[in-house]
Amino acid sequence: MRIILLRHAESLGNVDELTYTRVPDHAIPLTGAGREQAREAGPAIRELLRGRRPAVYLSPYLRTRETFALLEIEGACERVTQEPRLREQDWGNLQDPREQQVQRQRRDEFGHFFYRLPHGESGADVDDRVAAFLAELSARGGDHPETVLIVSHGLTMRLLCRRLFGWSIELFESLSNPRTCEHRVLEGEGAEWRLDRPFAQWRESPDGQTQG
Repeated sequence: MRIILLRHAESLGNVDELTYTRVPDHAIPLTGAGREQAREAGPAIRELLRGRRPAVYLSPYLRTRETFALLEIEGACERVTQEPRLREQDWGNLQDPREQQVQRQRRDEFGHFFYRLPHGESGADVDDRVAAFLAELSARGGDHPETVLIVSHGLTMRLLCRRLFGWSIELFESLSNPRTCEHRVLEGEGAEWRLDRPFAQWRESPDGQTQG
């Protein structure tokens, strides 16, 4: 199986964090620059597909759906499914700007994987739903395409890889999100997976584990 992971293009929330205080996370749209990013990514994604018709799984959030639509590849896809398990980490409902800063600081101190936001999820919660999605994908029938395109979010992409490669929590927490509209390609045969290039790291993993 070949999985192409694509982060959504630049959204309003990426350029103005106060967006989350007035717009529900699932309804945040792309910026003008983000729409251009997505259009420019279309030819690269088509090249990665190698003429094959993929199964596409989308986070149902507006910014991921807009990104996929602007790739202009839907007609070349075998199936397109909105998959809620691939959504962004849930921070709760509309966020209070002062509380938002407090929660970010507490999460940094506690650890991004285990810290559960008061009205939302922990990274571990996202990891659980990602694991359920991957288990279902691995049990696919013979008519399921061997090429899969997933349009999702930065943290979700890192957790998908953490599950497939068995990365430690310490390594996961040391990795940075990919840039908006940046992709990764995973090639799998049986239980063995390869990643086309590593994620950037903001520090070495405390347990010494690497992405290789």
